[in-house]
Amino acid sequence: MNIIYNDTKKDLPADQLHKLFVAVGWSAGTDTPDMIKNYSIPFINSTLVISAWENERLVGAVRVLSDKMFRSIIYDLLILPEFQNMGIGKELLKRCLAHFPTSEWLVQTTENISGYYVKNGFKVMDDVFLNIPCKLFSDT
Repeated sequence: MNIIYNDTKKDLPADQLHKLFVAVGWSAGTDTPDMIKNYSIPFINSTLVISAWENERLVGAVRVLSDKMFRSIIYDLLILPEFQNMGIGKELLKRCLAHFPTSEWLVQTTENISGYYVKNGFKVMDDVFLNIPCKLFSDT
């Protein structure tokens, strides 16, 4: 397995991104063709995107929003299931931290995934987390 990492390309192939989201269960695969066509927009608009490739196949990606100094937030760390447990996610995290080494790092995740981040140096916080749901996906 020869994985190549890229930290300069933000405009990842939308169809491959969509397949990645479906493969990890973050999309039901029922997205409209227009949504699929625009899957790369959140990545393009992020501060940092690091992708993992096997030849021309996107096997993993992470995106970060950051002020590049005080706070950085990890979004969408995704690895194709058949490439999980091979160190790709750990390498993507390591490369994120190297880009903004003085920054505080945050990630919002589910309880069943939080152990992965703890294993990689994150600490569970007791802060309050608030949100307003995305209008694109809410029923109201």
